Amino acid sequence: MKIQGQAYRTIWLAQDGWRVCVIDQTRLPFRFETVTLSSTEAAAEAIRVMVVRGAPLIGATAAYGVALAMRVEPSDAALEAALAMLGGTRPTAVNLHWALGRMRERLAGLAPEDRSAAAYAEAAAICDEDVALCRAIGEHGLEVIRDVAAQRPAGKAVNILTHCNAGWLATVDWGTALAPIYLAHDAGIPVHVWVDETRPRNQGAALTAFELGAHGVPHTVIADNAGGHLMQQGQVDMVIVGTDRTTATGDVANKIGTYLKALAAHDNGVPFYVALPSPTIDWSLSDGLRDIPIEERSAREVTHLSGVGEDGEVRSFRLLAPGSNAANPAFDVTPARLVTGLITERGVTEASADGLARLFPERAAGAAD
Repeated sequence: MKIQGQAYRTIWLAQDGWRVCVIDQTRLPFRFETVTLSSTEAAAEAIRVMVVRGAPLIGATAAYGVALAMRVEPSDAALEAALAMLGGTRPTAVNLHWALGRMRERLAGLAPEDRSAAAYAEAAAICDEDVALCRAIGEHGLEVIRDVAAQRPAGKAVNILTHCNAGWLATVDWGTALAPIYLAHDAGIPVHVWVDETRPRNQGAALTAFELGAHGVPHTVIADNAGGHLMQQGQVDMVIVGTDRTTATGDVANKIGTYLKALAAHDNGVPFYVALPSPTIDWSLSDGLRDIPIEERSAREVTHLSGVGEDGEVRSFRLLAPGSNAANPAFDVTPARLVTGLITERGVTEASADGLARLFPERAAGAAD
């Protein structure tokens, strides 16, 4: 994707070939700044405070965090310490643990002197593969949008509602839920996106709107609670969201508020799709409500908002009455029964164990064992 005409991924190596550069997503959309990570501790902190966020990008950053550790000390003890540190940053996104498991598998059998180069190569491979997976998700999702567009009057835009940010900022490039939208727009299919502001943190208003605007996709930011009303009024043709963890049976965990959108879509007969790369599937889980850990983040993300004042300065503002407490569960779980389809790099399937097994028979067989 491009920012002011310059192509960017969300993560890349610095010119010195070992430090890791990322876009600081806590500064968007008011400031475009990058951060250079030079240690495993810095990578872990970037994940924890959401300088980087989105399940695929969290995994990619963690992989490079392991590489940074191996550059300093490639011992078994250092490897396990890095894996533990990075693995403890955020609990819900399964890509984090998938990437760390892949790094352990790649490095554990190597001699210490070979680990640094191998770690950087493996992290780069994870990033390149994520780009390819997301592009493929976009191609399959494009066909879904084509089908919806064919049912609309000629020239009428397909109105798509999305929640949180599942665009290129949440991945290495392209995104998951937004990849089909970008491809549809580029193919000349008229689309319009309803962008949930996505409280807390406003990742829709801040990040999704930023992305869509940069790409020239028509969009409108709405309060989170407006989605159901728009569906009742016939102003939403489909919903596409991302996910941080999907069970082998098709339950999906996504940013808090996704479940309510799925309920509204189900009640109004609006198709509800979830876009995900296969590393986001947790083949070890079958019951999302029981088994997916839900991250509880700082109450300050609820009690305060950041914005630009009339003087152009970015400030934090308190919203709550003094003395009021706040809770901040970061995710909720949408049961498979509310999901019209899962858009993956291998195609679109119903949200079920059978559907996922048809697309990924090798993974499903391993899970069954």
